[in-house]
Amino acid sequence: MRVDPLNPRGEDVAEAAAVIRSGGLVAFPTETVYGLGADAFNAEASARIFKAKGRPADNPLIVHVSSLDMALEIGDMPDRAVEVAKRAWPGPITFVVRKRAELPAVVTAGLPTVALRCPAHPVALRLIEAAGTPIAAPSANKAGRPSPTEASHVVEDLGDSVDLVLDAGRTFFGVESTIIDVTREPPVLLRPGPFTVEELRDILGDVEIPPFARGLGEADVALAPGMKYRHYAPEVPLILVDFDLASATEAVRGLGLRVAVLCLAGKCADADATIYVGSDPYEIAKNLYDALRRLDKTKVDIALVPTVAERGIGLAVMNRLRKASGFKLARNEAELRGLLGR
Repeated sequence: MRVDPLNPRGEDVAEAAAVIRSGGLVAFPTETVYGLGADAFNAEASARIFKAKGRPADNPLIVHVSSLDMALEIGDMPDRAVEVAKRAWPGPITFVVRKRAELPAVVTAGLPTVALRCPAHPVALRLIEAAGTPIAAPSANKAGRPSPTEASHVVEDLGDSVDLVLDAGRTFFGVESTIIDVTREPPVLLRPGPFTVEELRDILGDVEIPPFARGLGEADVALAPGMKYRHYAPEVPLILVDFDLASATEAVRGLGLRVAVLCLAGKCADADATIYVGSDPYEIAKNLYDALRRLDKTKVDIALVPTVAERGIGLAVMNRLRKASGFKLARNEAELRGLLGR
């Protein structure tokens, strides 16, 4: 169903809300990516999300709310999280807090904590309000695939597994929300996103950034989405390149391989397929997942993508690229050949 992203019709949102209340699944836009939503208090409906996505059962869902009051009915938010939420919600920041007993265990993967966020998208907010219940929603894609930033991506991955897709066009930010665990001291960044570390530190002071938040390996336990398992990956093998991209491309072509290049922040090279992603960090973030999906439509053996500075939203971009590449990074031609087994 096509909806106006800024002023959705009441009858359209009402139809989607009825699907949620009846135990169905609705894919809907947020400012970050499209989510696959179910009534967070309906354990059976939430379990359908895991089945539709092929999602591991120990990978918890984010619960979307339309207000701070609704969040406080689900989670025990500490005072400083409440203060941040008053300033940052609606917005692309998720808080991991202690959960209330009423929330089904399937939503939180059996953990004592819950991830809460209030999305900054008119369609998402009005859907939650019309449904009259918090909505549990991970990204609306098959597990491991690049997240959907357009409704067509949802349909491509999930098809008839979804009862209704609300199509509001391309999402605004293009990478998932920032996740911060405020049950610990200092707060711990679990996943970088559009709400940057610099902004977090301005409000919270010290914030711990563990290696997995930079995309350097996986966490042992998934306290929130994006911490474990293969994520964001195209079918075409992807290698991050931290040296001259043109030299890397020629080296790969010299081995008789067809190569694609993803062009980021002015870094590009002649290749068998060239995909422009963006010139600045926010444009790169917005277009990244669509570019990874377009990559799979090229006929190449390998894809190369340059690194970006890990400042601002660039930290989130590098987190996604490291995971999408399976943590494959070449800093010189010898490392590149090693990764290619040559």
